[in-house]
Amino acid sequence: MAYQRENQRVVATEILQAIASGEDVRLDRCTVTGQLDVNRLFVKEENFDTSALSVTETDDTSAVELVSLLSFDGCTFEDNVCFAPPWDRTSKLKVHFKRDIMFNSSVFCSQVRFSKAVFAGLAGFDGCSFNAISTFRDAVFCGRALFRTVTFNGYGLFDGCSFAKEARFTNACFARGGNFTKVRFGSKTDFAGVHSTSKSVPVYESVKFVKRLHGVDETFWRFIKQASQEAGYYQLAGEAFYSERCANLCKRFFGTNYDTLPRPKKIARLATGARLLPELVFGRLLFGYGERPIRILVTGVIVILLCAILYVLPGSGIVCRDISLDKPGLMDGLYFSITTFTTLGFGDIYPNPDHLPTRALAMFEAVCGACLMALFIVSLAKRYSRG
Repeated sequence: MAYQRENQRVVATEILQAIASGEDVRLDRCTVTGQLDVNRLFVKEENFDTSALSVTETDDTSAVELVSLLSFDGCTFEDNVCFAPPWDRTSKLKVHFKRDIMFNSSVFCSQVRFSKAVFAGLAGFDGCSFNAISTFRDAVFCGRALFRTVTFNGYGLFDGCSFAKEARFTNACFARGGNFTKVRFGSKTDFAGVHSTSKSVPVYESVKFVKRLHGVDETFWRFIKQASQEAGYYQLAGEAFYSERCANLCKRFFGTNYDTLPRPKKIARLATGARLLPELVFGRLLFGYGERPIRILVTGVIVILLCAILYVLPGSGIVCRDISLDKPGLMDGLYFSITTFTTLGFGDIYPNPDHLPTRALAMFEAVCGACLMALFIVSLAKRYSRG
């Protein structure tokens, strides 16, 4: 049997009793009055028949399994919706949804809480409007989690969540900000078009992407970048831009659906990905997409020191004022290396015209110096002079 209603005002008590009886709930364009709070099932004064529920109790925690299919299409919830423990006893209750749960295009006028809930099937919230705080803190999404075109008019709290499969927030709006601290994304993640209408930057400390090497985090960092720019946090936007570009490089290297390809096609795709090697070396590792000027500085120091050591090796062939330096000292080599790197070329020390290796090394260092100094200036200006 199923509890079905369409275009009616429904009391939350009736829905709770249907859930307690293990019945499927299907509401279409209904208005739900009263608190849809699963904690009411365990209040003796409410007189709910919970004999059909599977409840596991320990000293501190109660776990309840809901076997009902919950479908609320285009419904309006006038009061709180709570499938979580009370605020003052956050470890008291854990709700396990064994089947799909869908609230597509619904409007939540008050608080919504799914903290510590476990979604075994589909968790569908497409097109919903959360007008107050909504918390999914420490929830576990075993199936697909769909939050596309959702409007979070209150705070959207997802800290501590775990998404085992797809997590799609396409075109969602976080009007008051969001919290993604310690969130674990285990598969495809889509934040394309996600935006914020306030000056609040979402919190994302210790966020983890299991398939980060496949570039699944690109749209997430784009969202953080745009939110940071609009809020005026340009340094934070730069960090998000760097993470976005790194994710984009990984995405282009592996391509789409890499895991589903047969082995020969995987090898072929990796082979074609070799064309991205220059961007990997120069764009990401060396230049840091303009966000890591210290890397260029360190690379320059390494080039200077290595060349200085090579210049002082026996038979290096550097000349000082027409007198060959049979045993040049380290300071001689360092001095010649710095003047060559910076392209100053005082002329008091220079490579022997007949010693090709030394002349080639000097030319190489001069080219490296010119390129690295230009990159350093551009990166430094981009990093610290924006806004």
